[in-house]
Amino acid sequence: MKQKILTLLKQQQGYVSGQEISNTFGVTRTAIWKYINALREEGYEIESMTRKGYRLVNSPDFLSEEEIRNCLTENVLPGELKIFDTIDSTNEEAKRAFQRGAGDRSLYVSEEQTAGKGRRGRNWISPKGQDVFFSFLLQPDLPPESASMITLVAALAGVKAVEKHTSARCQIKWPNDLVINGRKVCGILTEMSADMDQIHYVVPGIGFNLNRTEFDETIASIASSVYVETGCKVERNAFLADYVMEFMKRYDLFLKEQNLSAFMEEYNQHLINVGREVKIIRRNDEVIRKALGINERGELQVADESGTIENVFSGEVSVRGLYGYV
Repeated sequence: MKQKILTLLKQQQGYVSGQEISNTFGVTRTAIWKYINALREEGYEIESMTRKGYRLVNSPDFLSEEEIRNCLTENVLPGELKIFDTIDSTNEEAKRAFQRGAGDRSLYVSEEQTAGKGRRGRNWISPKGQDVFFSFLLQPDLPPESASMITLVAALAGVKAVEKHTSARCQIKWPNDLVINGRKVCGILTEMSADMDQIHYVVPGIGFNLNRTEFDETIASIASSVYVETGCKVERNAFLADYVMEFMKRYDLFLKEQNLSAFMEEYNQHLINVGREVKIIRRNDEVIRKALGINERGELQVADESGTIENVFSGEVSVRGLYGYV
């Protein structure tokens, strides 16, 4: 009932009377007063005025399953949705959830990670209360070699979520970083468990720098946040809900097509590497190539000076800008 009253208050432009709330939900005005006070204790700023009723002035910026589900306009999460205050890693939690029998399309979110993971074993620094860190548990009917394409689907969803909440142009640094003004605001790490011919699970983990303003000195030269780059404070529950819907819409199409043919044009339009010289790093070997865009397998197509085209697979190389991060 408390959540229903909160939803009603959010839908109103001004005050809503206690009698209207009572009539809507069939509870006494005394009960309404108790629910309103409970919401205030949770950090919601609610004004009350005689003969006018109640008005929601401000909502606390904490992650909430109820808030996220209220923002979802479609039932796209049939599995679990769990919010943690602190956790080692949402990717690790998704993998633990699989072991205990959690269903396909579950989502694990945390205010803070103590052992967040980046690509190639790097740490992902995850401070509390400012950003969003989350992982999906997916169990797709795909050949294992197709799982890496889910990272690109996740990146496209991130672009659309950022652009929905800001006026900024968000771009992709192939295959798994999102950048605004050339600075990283999101990283994606996709992990998988599979046999030779069958996937057990795929866990895309996404970390978004949304509202933070300070960065560890080890990443300060390349990292930023949506707020720093755009001046827009992001409401995290609504942002995460929009991301989920954008991801699932594209994920369903990807499963149908079994490749990225439906997304190549959209992805390449947002690919910051396109037309630029990039450094392809394979272990101790480095070569300079011109990035052309992705193919339907999500591989980065690059050309050498003679125009010979090569397809680069994300699992085998790192790609850097010739003169910096991008």
